[in-house]
Amino acid sequence: MSNAQQERAEAEKLPSEDVVGVLLQQHARIRDLFAAVRSGPEDRRRDSFSQLRALLAVHETAEEMIVRPAAKKAAGEREAEARNEEEEEANKVLAELEKLEFGGERFNTVIADFEQSVSDHADHEEREEFPALLGSLSQDERTKMGKRLLAVEKTAPTHPHPAAAGSTAMQWAAGPFASVLDRARDAVTSTSRT
Repeated sequence: MSNAQQERAEAEKLPSEDVVGVLLQQHARIRDLFAAVRSGPEDRRRDSFSQLRALLAVHETAEEMIVRPAAKKAAGEREAEARNEEEEEANKVLAELEKLEFGGERFNTVIADFEQSVSDHADHEEREEFPALLGSLSQDERTKMGKRLLAVEKTAPTHPHPAAAGSTAMQWAAGPFASVLDRARDAVTSTSRT
């Protein structure tokens, strides 16, 4: 069974809005999108990269804003800081990927390394943070967190913003403004393709 299949199976054991279940489903989708970026026709790979970029941007922002404060209490400050540092680095790499020629040699090298880093990050969360959240929070608390996470994702930036990454306070302060700009940019870009 692949990591994505395992994540989906674990998520199905939890109520639909449980924060851990939501994140497991997203981890599975991220793994699927990396695979789609690696194979298939170029236009589909490019579209998969756009979806991957947007999902990673909103996912990481919401984790930093909603999950990390609870994880700091449940799994410890060191664990939460390590995940924030990984997300800060991921944001920088994602910003670099956006600037590279899609499918070029440098893009392919960077995205392969990035995929491994993102996979390692998800594995750390699933081994360290998620069990701590499951063990220290009630089902009701995890469901409320899941609902807040999904709400934040609806208004989170869809492009990487390395200056805010890794800081919960910066995400709350700068995120809404960055999101408006990103979503306008996405709308203009999507209408120019049609």
